[in-house]
Amino acid sequence: MSECRVSLAEITIRREALASAAAARLIEALNLELSERYPEEGANHFRLDPEEVEEGRGAFFVAYANSSPIGCGAVRQIDSRTVEIKRMYVEPGARGVGLGRRMLAILEAEAHRLGATRIVLEAGDRLPEALALYSQAGFVRIPAFGEYVASPLSVCMGKDLSWAS
Repeated sequence: MSECRVSLAEITIRREALASAAAARLIEALNLELSERYPEEGANHFRLDPEEVEEGRGAFFVAYANSSPIGCGAVRQIDSRTVEIKRMYVEPGARGVGLGRRMLAILEAEAHRLGATRIVLEAGDRLPEALALYSQAGFVRIPAFGEYVASPLSVCMGKDLSWAS
């Protein structure tokens, strides 16, 4: 792991349009890293449409250290009770300071705001750091869902939200 260049105190996270320059740069970096870990044809699920993160349906967030975008994450509604986490990414130089946990907390708060009682996600089986983060945050393995059903490299996880009764 590369040495961290930032501290959590220096980081701000804000909602941003999926079409923004910062989002495009971070998603490009994420896609490159995923392509390196999963070079097989058809191994990656890169789809997230701008309308899926519009107000009332989801959200896309960008983390900044000073004015540089260093991480991102999104939630999109699957149905009235369920949201899916998408496009979680932290640049290598910003890993290890707790940004992933902070982004997850923001995504959970957005899920609550949207009225969701469950969060699901997909991560690849070659992403042990991400799988560990999600497990530590209370996510458990669930059966594959949606576009991931036929993907042998996918690990699907879910979490019932604590405010749901």
